[in-house]
Amino acid sequence: MKYLIGADIGTSGTKTVLFDENLNEIASSTVEYPMYQPQNGWAEQDPEDWYNAVIKTVKTVIEKSGVKGEDIKGTGLSGQMHGLVMLDKDNKVLRPSIIWCDQRTEKECKQITELVGAERLIEITANPALTGFTASKIMWVKNNEPLLYEQCRHILLPKDYVRFMLTGEYATEVSDASGTQLLDVPNRCWSDEVLNKLGIERSLLGKVYESCDVTGYVTRKIADITGLAEGTPVVGGAGDNASAAVGTGIVNEGAAFTTIGTSGVVYVHTDKPKIDKKGRVHTFCCAVPNCWHVMGVTQAAGLSLKWFKDTLFKDIISRAEKNGADPYDEINELANSSPIGANRLIYLPYLMGERTPHLDADCRGVLFGLSASHTQGDILRAVMEGVSFSLADCKDILEEMGITANDMTACGGGSASDVWAKILADCYGCDIKRLGSAQGPALGAAILAGVGAGIFKDVRSACDRFIKPDNCIKFSPENNIKYKNIHSLYKKLYTSLKADFKQLSDLS
Repeated sequence: MKYLIGADIGTSGTKTVLFDENLNEIASSTVEYPMYQPQNGWAEQDPEDWYNAVIKTVKTVIEKSGVKGEDIKGTGLSGQMHGLVMLDKDNKVLRPSIIWCDQRTEKECKQITELVGAERLIEITANPALTGFTASKIMWVKNNEPLLYEQCRHILLPKDYVRFMLTGEYATEVSDASGTQLLDVPNRCWSDEVLNKLGIERSLLGKVYESCDVTGYVTRKIADITGLAEGTPVVGGAGDNASAAVGTGIVNEGAAFTTIGTSGVVYVHTDKPKIDKKGRVHTFCCAVPNCWHVMGVTQAAGLSLKWFKDTLFKDIISRAEKNGADPYDEINELANSSPIGANRLIYLPYLMGERTPHLDADCRGVLFGLSASHTQGDILRAVMEGVSFSLADCKDILEEMGITANDMTACGGGSASDVWAKILADCYGCDIKRLGSAQGPALGAAILAGVGAGIFKDVRSACDRFIKPDNCIKFSPENNIKYKNIHSLYKKLYTSLKADFKQLSDLS
């Protein structure tokens, strides 16, 4: 029997899964690590935490399964996108990684737009300058830490730093590279024009591969530490959403998925690059060779619910710990006890600014309509509904672009909640399929590894063979009408508060 490993290097932790050649899960392991916020709106992580987590989880799944290292034929990496990892001449990490949800680079986004030109930037990179993307982080370091920048010899993305540590190769792949703002997305290569205008040396960047290409091989050192065989192929892999798309079978024209992880995404596969000239949604290369995807992003999806749980509802956590239960079970029960509209309570999920449909680093979270009569259940349902409204905004923009997204699959931790999945289906006005496997990104990375290792012919045939829906959440037309009325008010709130958000950010 042949085996494959998929490692998903996320924001809250790394999950590594060992699959057999029929994509049955054999063993899994997760290691969590912290995110640091040294200032309001900043977000950083230590790249060594990602590396150590991958080493530990790979070693664990091999030991748990009893599988021999030489029987593992390929490894794929999935990961959080946009993070900036800088290495010096000795390959030492120069500073904590500035990660995807960091919002410090608003000035640098304006600088990039001025240097490249707003329209030209979208033509080349398929996106406007965004605080979350890597290019603005590079410019921030150039502007604010110039001595450190002078020491930089290599720039890598989070999963690609792990790749380097596993193989010794400086490499990336098209889906993750699309989120740097340095890639010519239609042509799937680094853009010399953008690099030259921003004054970034191309030599700092790794070689760009397709997602299922072999990018390097496990070194002797890593083999000795983990139990993998020396020379095990490591494929390009993909950014978390592109990898999740493969893991959920979204690899054909018009197929779509919604993920409710730390962030939230509405993602549609396309066989040709389709670009929103207004820059409200993102067009990236996807993990299927010579294909693309268009997606809208909600910065704080599952993060919103986690924040409320950890900050305001510690009693739920305490009860769960006492009873040996999952706190989200009680959260789902409470949310389900509240009616549609959460008794006239509306939540704006802008804890970390927003990307779609509002490119606004200054907007912040809001509970609108809060009264003394509201319960924990009302607040929790309002959070789920607010995130769902934001995701519906993303879907609406895609449809405005002529992209149909009604063949919808849901993945990510939030979609495992029946109540949240039902809210989402009713907000969208379409049925939502769910998969039996919850291993979207890790499974996608393993499929890509299987293609690179020659176990599977190609990505599409592997997905068609192995990935099947487990159940379907039906939407209610009656509920959809109710949600449309609430959604209308939800959208007005941002417009009303936009100037106030800016004033708030300027307060000392």
